[in-house]
Amino acid sequence: MKPVLLIDFGSTYTKVTAVDLDAQVLLGTAASYTTVQTDINDGLEKALAILEKKTGKLSYHKTYACSSAAGGLRMITSGLVPELTGEAAKLASLGAGAKVVKVYTFQLTEDDVEEIREEKPDIFLLVGGTDGGNTECILHNAKVLAEMGGDFPIVVAGNRTAARQCERILEGREVYVCPNVMPKFGTLNIEPTQKQIREIFLNRIIKAKGLSKAAALLSDIMMPTPAAVLQAMELLAQGCEGEQGIGELVAVDVGGATTDIYSIADGMPEHMSTVYKGLPEPFAKRTVEGDIGMRYSIKGIVEAAGMDKICRLSGLEKTRALELIDYLAENTDTVPGDNQELERLDFALASAAIEEGVARHAGTIEETYTLMGKTYVQEGKNLTKVGQIVVTGGSLIHTRRTAEIAAHALYDPLKPQSLRPMKADVWVDRKYILAAMGLLASYHPKTALAIMKKELEFYGHSE
Repeated sequence: MKPVLLIDFGSTYTKVTAVDLDAQVLLGTAASYTTVQTDINDGLEKALAILEKKTGKLSYHKTYACSSAAGGLRMITSGLVPELTGEAAKLASLGAGAKVVKVYTFQLTEDDVEEIREEKPDIFLLVGGTDGGNTECILHNAKVLAEMGGDFPIVVAGNRTAARQCERILEGREVYVCPNVMPKFGTLNIEPTQKQIREIFLNRIIKAKGLSKAAALLSDIMMPTPAAVLQAMELLAQGCEGEQGIGELVAVDVGGATTDIYSIADGMPEHMSTVYKGLPEPFAKRTVEGDIGMRYSIKGIVEAAGMDKICRLSGLEKTRALELIDYLAENTDTVPGDNQELERLDFALASAAIEEGVARHAGTIEETYTLMGKTYVQEGKNLTKVGQIVVTGGSLIHTRRTAEIAAHALYDPLKPQSLRPMKADVWVDRKYILAAMGLLASYHPKTALAIMKKELEFYGHSE
């Protein structure tokens, strides 16, 4: 036996997972409240004690960890045009596992400066202009950042003509220069910036979040939890040498405050009559809907879906539904248990969260007419042919209606412009192992993939 320990320091729970590399099996999982306000190791020790009762005492060969504790990796980005460099900066940040708290475009204003000071980001990503293009905006924003001060590091990944000038303007600050995230119109180059963001997370953010004691226990690097999940999804979809993946997929994690959506798919137009508009999307894409969550952002779900839909899905009268929604917004740790009304309401909320989240993540298509006749314009990813949906989150794990909720990620004939999957098999991460398997994927991808295919609960076809 060669046991490995995988730790996920979550914002609410610290989750621990033990696997055996030799047998390629899951040995056990456990969780305890994350104690980031005092010493994060307290919560870890409690989780490990629970795990030991399940697995017996183990001598771990290696220990790896990820974290979204203390707000996760909070980033602000600034670009030139919203649909171009602004969007490229956001994609780079989200793909690195960050929580993007603000996105600015064009020149920063005095009001923007006040907002940045209030947000206190962990990292600021400064981009703008294609190589050889506009330099005025990124230079202006570099001067604004230099004058406003602050102790957050700044990653410059814009027009290469202005990059070193920005570095000089920001002299005295912690500055990193990366290749342009959009070197030419319609071309993304976000991987170098993502790598730099993760290095900053390791070298600087771990200390700022009080994780340095925990980091001392580790065999190797720590990464943001969403980056680990994205890595797991890439492995599950594409496979590795010696182990086949399950194919292109969409994954949804419905949390208490946010809903995270991942897609591992090409997503480009299928037909010659379809024209693609906007930036090409990354094959492995992550988006976060910060206004949609089962408790802290419950009002966001209601606002996005509408009370009529919540009442229809839950079978509750409007007055009663509103009472329960207000109660859950105030009592965020509430679980339905045996309360049938809360169980029905949670079903409606989770279904609406998945439907809205995947709709925002997926691309759209519109019919238009040109001199050559009827054509179609696609913007964003075409996910209609994606055949697998992976879901996780308390509201999907602790229910018998998981597949029914997951089906709300699929294409809706009443909204034909939304390019969501037509039909798909459903996989459920009922043991919360995705982040752990993403960590393991960095070192033992075949084992991580084998365990996911064995442990993720398969629900079969949903349409």
